[in-house]
Amino acid sequence: MKITRRAGLGLALAMGLFGATQALAAEPLKVGFVYVGPIGDHGYSYQHEQGRLAVEKHFGDKVKTTYVENVPEGADAERVIRQLASSGHELIFTTSFGFMNPTAKVAKQFPKVKFEHATGYMRAPNLATYMARFYEGRYASGVAAGRLTKSNKLGYIASFPIPEVVRGANAFTLGARSVNPKAEVRVVWVNSWYDPGKEREAAEALMAQGVDVIAQHTDSAAPVQAAEEKGVWAIGQASDMSRFGAKSHLTAIIDDWSGYYIARVQAVLDGKWTSTDTWDGFDKDMVRLAPFNPSTPAAVRDEALGVERQIKEHKFHPFTGPIKDQSGKEVVAAGQIVPDSDLLKMNWFVEGVVGSIPK
Repeated sequence: MKITRRAGLGLALAMGLFGATQALAAEPLKVGFVYVGPIGDHGYSYQHEQGRLAVEKHFGDKVKTTYVENVPEGADAERVIRQLASSGHELIFTTSFGFMNPTAKVAKQFPKVKFEHATGYMRAPNLATYMARFYEGRYASGVAAGRLTKSNKLGYIASFPIPEVVRGANAFTLGARSVNPKAEVRVVWVNSWYDPGKEREAAEALMAQGVDVIAQHTDSAAPVQAAEEKGVWAIGQASDMSRFGAKSHLTAIIDDWSGYYIARVQAVLDGKWTSTDTWDGFDKDMVRLAPFNPSTPAAVRDEALGVERQIKEHKFHPFTGPIKDQSGKEVVAAGQIVPDSDLLKMNWFVEGVVGSIPK
């Protein structure tokens, strides 16, 4: 076939455009992650970081990820999120409740960027939400705590008085009292997600009151380490913290974000991403219990794992009545299950909790 000069130029131009298109298509998807704590906290932010690493391993050079750690909840968060959006990141995960308003604000300013916010409730066409049913793990671990306590005094180190934390303390209490009606749960607020010093002080204060099993809704391993020194049980947060307390670490509520992050990145690559609201737990392996301490009595371990299995198979819900509040008034009738809409705004303690919710 004879190619004229004009046709040759046209073909060359077409080939050049095709090559440019291929180059553009080969550009990796830029994905950003914003963490409230350090990736070395061995708790909540650490587990989100494991999810990011899973994304890199799964997709290879199809993606390029960025993370920013130790981001305060407020103006700094908005600045960091905006920087990620303005620097070519097409998908941004913001991983703490206090990032909700900054994320929503930046999402309005960058309608072509996709945002995902963990543990919040504000959504938009380009803003999705996701959360894990941590309370399922807290209930199951509470069953073990209720069996193991000798003093009938359990401790709960709480971060902030938001529904997620209140719900967790309640679930832990309900689990413990389902097998030991005499058990009480003493709540100490530290007003921080990650502050090893405050968390250790809270653990020591609880143990001074006779608490012999400590649970936490904070992210450092300090409570586990304090429990190890005093010879009491501790339940880790977000990841397996047994390395910090070989004798004291009973189990942990593990958050696994890997599957979710991989699925959402894939949805963007496939052009199928939509704004969704996800709240998964044991059933989707977003939450699970860490291996029990080898010295845990087999009957206690098996009972807790049995509860985990029942919840996973949707044969039991932790917030099934009858449930009484702190005053002893029945607020959930026998056989009734608290709906998600009420769990998401929970602002009251169940019977058996010692302490109050700061206003």
